[in-house]
Amino acid sequence: MNIKTNSGLKIRNTIGGIHIFNRETGTNVLLDEFSPTPDLFPLAPRQVSIALTNACDLSCEYCYAPKKPAVLSLVDLKPWLIELNKLGTMGVGFGGGEPTLYPSLAKLCAFTMAETDLAVSITTHAHRLTDKLLDDLAGGVNFIRVSMDGIGKTYELNRGRSFSKLIERIQALAKITPFGINFIVNSSTVNELEKAVQLATDLGASEFLLLPEVPTHSRSGIDFRTKTLLRRWIRSYRGSLRLAISKRESRDFPICDPLWFESELESFAHIDAMGWLKKNSYDSFGIRIDGSGVRVALQKLKSTSRRVAV
Repeated sequence: MNIKTNSGLKIRNTIGGIHIFNRETGTNVLLDEFSPTPDLFPLAPRQVSIALTNACDLSCEYCYAPKKPAVLSLVDLKPWLIELNKLGTMGVGFGGGEPTLYPSLAKLCAFTMAETDLAVSITTHAHRLTDKLLDDLAGGVNFIRVSMDGIGKTYELNRGRSFSKLIERIQALAKITPFGINFIVNSSTVNELEKAVQLATDLGASEFLLLPEVPTHSRSGIDFRTKTLLRRWIRSYRGSLRLAISKRESRDFPICDPLWFESELESFAHIDAMGWLKKNSYDSFGIRIDGSGVRVALQKLKSTSRRVAV
């Protein structure tokens, strides 16, 4: 069950209690003294990521995003967002590919903010966040996640872009919205974690998301030694910047998850640039969202997932 209020709050009933969220401040409160009945639980996941396009102007070797050309239309996206909002989703994250290559990005964000209670985030490499685009996005986005895989020359080798230009764009976007850093962890970046977190803190980031490299057709993903170093670093971390880690890897690392009770499709789902609903962006299996809408696709995906689990 999703409750719309006039105070900027969204309320979600869960097996772990009543979850209250304010998209303007990013505040989350879990009232675990209460136990809502299952008939009040929302159908939709708490968070849904949406790949607006598969297009990207970078060619990072470790990128797992599909390379097949695809793009979602506003005509499809608008009713999906309205439906997700009604079904209990709290936030959507627009990504890709590179979402700043999506021509209607600012218009889509403005629509989502005006017509739903969904929190809006964007995941981007930031180099195309021009002053003009930032002006257009102001007021239409609650959070921007910036990919920063390594610092200095390491970043430039990985991304093929100027690190100083990245910092310049981060400083510009920080003027319009809170932001976080997404950091791919592999053998070339793991030893720069401390400096990267300090830089992110100095820039004013509110979150540092650790993304252990996932396997692709050309790379094997994070190796055992690097994963061990990452685990040790997390255990010894004493910084003030909030750390997070990808859901895919969270079981292997010492984290505190206040929403531990959420199952996979209760916490998250992904819509790819071809309109397929999946459990996550790494998954090859999905359900096509057709004219029946998101609800039917969710029900089919949950039903299929249960059969596979059995």
